Amino acid sequence: MTALPEWMRPPRPEGWYAEDLDRLPEAPRHTELIDGALVFMMSPQRNWHGRVVTALTNTLVAQAPDGFEPEREMTVRLDSRNRPEPDLVVVTAPFRSDRTWFAPQDVRLVVEVVSPESAHRDRTVKLRKYAEAGIPHYWLVEEEDERPVVHAYELDPSTSAYAPVGIFRGTLERPLPFPVLVYLDGLVRGR
Repeated sequence: MTALPEWMRPPRPEGWYAEDLDRLPEAPRHTELIDGALVFMMSPQRNWHGRVVTALTNTLVAQAPDGFEPEREMTVRLDSRNRPEPDLVVVTAPFRSDRTWFAPQDVRLVVEVVSPESAHRDRTVKLRKYAEAGIPHYWLVEEEDERPVVHAYELDPSTSAYAPVGIFRGTLERPLPFPVLVYLDGLVRGR
């Protein structure tokens, strides 16, 4: 059995804290912190996933009004023990070149594009954690016959849980977090 590299050992018995991620230069890209444990995205990224994230980012950038900034692959510091890295966020925080994470109060929308290795976390764990942190909108993008399908959720403030607001195929049109229209089948070229 191969010994773990020293940098992978938690600095304290209770595990890792959100600020520890900024002090782990050896960690692979796309390392997340969930409940004090490091989560690595070790599988190669699928072509479909990359195209959907890029096209959706470009679409939201083109439609976002002043004050809303779509950002790719930036962590959100939900609390001291959770710092997931969504595929895409829309934030209201001003640009800072040295920023490594966003606070939940600055996040208006989280988008997770489901991959086989992240499916359980995206559909259950992150859905609950983003809601508990007060993030108002969550989109879960699934692959169906090589086309994107968006499951859109909105935060119900009375329960601090997400309520589904629709499953979108072909076209996604939503008034919040800003008016947006996405031709979903166009996100993957050649369709």
